[in-house]
Amino acid sequence: MNIAPNIDKPGNSNRLLLSGNHAVSWGAKLARPDVAPVYPITPQTPILERIAEFKRDGELDGELLTPESEHSAMSACIAASLTGGRVFTATSSQGLLLMHELLHYAAGARAAIVMVNVNRTPASPWGFWPDQLDSLAQRDTGWVQLYSETPQESLDSVIQAFRVAESLRIPTMISHDAFYVSHAVEPVEVPSQSLVDGYLPPYEPELRLDTEKGQSFGAPIDQATWNRSRREMAEAMSQVQDKVTEAGQAWGDLTGRSYGPLEHYRTEDAETVIVTMGSMCGTVREAVDALRDQGEAVGLLKVRLFRPLPVADLRSALAGVPRVMVLDRNYSPGMGGILHQELTSALYGLDKAPAVHGLLAGVGGVNVPASKIKQLVADYRDAEPSATSQWVE
Repeated sequence: MNIAPNIDKPGNSNRLLLSGNHAVSWGAKLARPDVAPVYPITPQTPILERIAEFKRDGELDGELLTPESEHSAMSACIAASLTGGRVFTATSSQGLLLMHELLHYAAGARAAIVMVNVNRTPASPWGFWPDQLDSLAQRDTGWVQLYSETPQESLDSVIQAFRVAESLRIPTMISHDAFYVSHAVEPVEVPSQSLVDGYLPPYEPELRLDTEKGQSFGAPIDQATWNRSRREMAEAMSQVQDKVTEAGQAWGDLTGRSYGPLEHYRTEDAETVIVTMGSMCGTVREAVDALRDQGEAVGLLKVRLFRPLPVADLRSALAGVPRVMVLDRNYSPGMGGILHQELTSALYGLDKAPAVHGLLAGVGGVNVPASKIKQLVADYRDAEPSATSQWVE
């Protein structure tokens, strides 16, 4: 999407009209990356274009690299991160899939890279629509995964992600939905550079490639050492939820916009809780408000942190709730909705566990309006839960 010239140039106010992708570019610039290797792919390309404009205009001091592929872009990210640089990149769909091999390498090398993925349908057939399968298919690579609902949340999450990634030496991915967020234009509060500098100090890792220290990464090792590396990764992952909470609260203290692993909306007395991720959360809020006006006790539980999954918080939030509806904008062939699978596993053995209904809603970018969500609540109010996800017509 082309935005009118100068519409995202700051003036006396820091409230700018931005698409979700341009909000990401602002978040990346404010984080002061040392290196940003990025390869263009629809619908991520506006992120790279805006960063290139920042670089052209002298507003970005870091090095902008445009390699020949997404595989090369992630290779450059790993090298830059392991030499002590703050690193940002962005991709989408087929680009993320091309990176798959190196996502494992980055996580195993504990490279504190921050990447934004614009969720898009993977081929084939060829499509450019919002679907979360591209990032969810990377859930076992060892990357932290956050899902954003709005342009504002995307900007804020990029900055917070550097704080999380660099404190634990673990790569972090933020995903937002193609077009619903990436190209949707909304008012966004852009923080000052001084505020971000105070929140996110320069990155100076003790462990890095340095000719004077003689350290190495990725060298051949024996079985026990590889096993230990996974245990160390598990220890870092176990700290992510607290770090995400801390980073979100600290950001809230500065900006008034706090974030956490989960977000509750009108769930206090809810008899039906709808669980979902990404842009669909905004539509669910509209449906919840309409149903509340009709006297129905319905709420939303938004999953922002998907990896590591905040299991204890999910169990606490849903214990005693009669019904849960999981809306998945993805389909795992042969199994169903991925969030449904994960939530069912998280709730296993819970006393007073809810009846969980998994619904494949919005797969491939199909629109799911608030009226449809209201109808789904009615349809599944008395239905028996199924072990597999059900397709929504």
